[in-house]
Amino acid sequence: MAEKKHKDTLPWFPKTTPSSELQVYVRGVPFTLDMEILASKSAKVADFLKENSNVDLQHFFRNIPADADTFEHVARFCYGLNVHMSTENVVPLMCLAFYLEMTGESNLLSKAATYFEQNVIPSWNETIKAFRVAENFLGQTMHLGIFDACLDSIVEKGLADPRLLGEPIRVSTNYDDSEDGDHDSYRPNARRRLFVVDWQEDLTTLSLQLYEPTIRAMIQHGVPSEYISASICQYAQKWIFSCNDGRDNSSVYKNNSQRNVIETLERLLPHGRGLLSSTILFEMLRHAIMLEASPACRRGYEIRIGKQLDEATAEDLLIPSQGYTKELQYDIECVKRILKNFYSNTSDNSGFISVAELMEHFLAEVASDIDLRIETFVSLAEMSMAVLLAAQRNSDGIYRAIDIYLDKHRYLTEQEKEEVCKVLDCQRMSREASEHAAKNEKLPVRVMVQVLFMAQLQLRDTITKEMQSFDDKLRKEGAEEESEEKMSCGEQKLKTEMLKMSSKVMELERECHIMKKDIESGCRRHSVRKGKVSMWRELKRKFGCTSNLYDCNCQVKKKKVHPKTGV
Repeated sequence: MAEKKHKDTLPWFPKTTPSSELQVYVRGVPFTLDMEILASKSAKVADFLKENSNVDLQHFFRNIPADADTFEHVARFCYGLNVHMSTENVVPLMCLAFYLEMTGESNLLSKAATYFEQNVIPSWNETIKAFRVAENFLGQTMHLGIFDACLDSIVEKGLADPRLLGEPIRVSTNYDDSEDGDHDSYRPNARRRLFVVDWQEDLTTLSLQLYEPTIRAMIQHGVPSEYISASICQYAQKWIFSCNDGRDNSSVYKNNSQRNVIETLERLLPHGRGLLSSTILFEMLRHAIMLEASPACRRGYEIRIGKQLDEATAEDLLIPSQGYTKELQYDIECVKRILKNFYSNTSDNSGFISVAELMEHFLAEVASDIDLRIETFVSLAEMSMAVLLAAQRNSDGIYRAIDIYLDKHRYLTEQEKEEVCKVLDCQRMSREASEHAAKNEKLPVRVMVQVLFMAQLQLRDTITKEMQSFDDKLRKEGAEEESEEKMSCGEQKLKTEMLKMSSKVMELERECHIMKKDIESGCRRHSVRKGKVSMWRELKRKFGCTSNLYDCNCQVKKKKVHPKTGV
């Protein structure tokens, strides 16, 4: 195909002297070229012609770092023909032009670099395409700065519009199942996604060798974590979840490649709570276990799950056990580590209650498994019991799971049933659960007797508390009645005193009224001083006082004395 294309282009080249023509092979494709024309554009070819023979020149072109199509564009440029540049060929053209030292103002390298800056870098879509091509010439593109130019362009555009990385994952909790959710969250319009070209290319098309430095650069430049997490989720979906059709049927190379991907994504994934749903994190953890990822990788996913375990479901905790023996169906140790991470990162009481309910549902879910071994169930029940104690809940959920397990495994002996029931704390069972257990024929006899005994103790405690409560009520009522009697006596005395005071006040008011009348009548009679007694004298007379300082007693009638004789 390449040879045919080369033959079709030969007539376009100008005729030259046969002495300067030389047939060379590039990646197995023959080219008949005029070395003088090629040397006029390439300083490296010119220097090579001065010091080497034609045989050495053929060896030089045979080992040239380019494919036949790229070299054909270089040859067309040397002959002065039109060169069609595109996003797919501009990067290899720049690399080959640099290798052949086709530098200068109007030479091939400057023209290709101008096209790259004007037509590739401004576009998100074209930059990603060129970035993928640059991976094939990684050493040269990093030396020329093409790699960094593509990386900086992608980071700059991702920082300006983070939605280019992907839509943030909407994490729905157990308490928020409505579809309304956050009205401020981004929901792209279907029409817009259909007609906007930039949505056709995303970072998931990059290889891991390009994706990792891109995400690290975006994290360093402050791209929001929710968009980083969305891109990582999309990458995992494309390169791990969707293409993993079973470990046994996969090649060693594929497993190694996917292991490298899952470990790299764990290192890139931010540690914030709620950036990805618990279901997605559990899915990543399952694949990390299945692909035998490093312990650090699995531990990283377990820590992230532990921070938001209260948002998980019972199905999420069903992690299959891996290994050659597979003595247990479920990875109990992994669940224990996740619970430990949860308790070390959570202090909210509501979170403890949610996880306690989760463990109850999880235990009931695995209890219905016919193949579940007794030791596995007991280990899970002990974990659930520890969670219930931390949340201060009763053990009804444990009893319900035991009842399901015994119903699905009716072939168990009495001793095996006692082994299953040893984790049940009868003292923490509710009254309804105790009544049900007392009539449950699936339970071993010893457990039924223990339940009846505990129920009797609970009944006795209840009666004692009721009696004590009744006595306290009676004492309280007696104290209230005594207080009311004392209060009534005090009120009666106060009322009597107030009546006495009221009567005294009324008497004083009456006396004041009489005195006021007397004063007013005395003022009216004192219009003429002579021949009449003054009001003051009248008051003194009325109260029995003398009219002057010398009269000591107004009640004794004094005898008149003659002025002369004194008798």
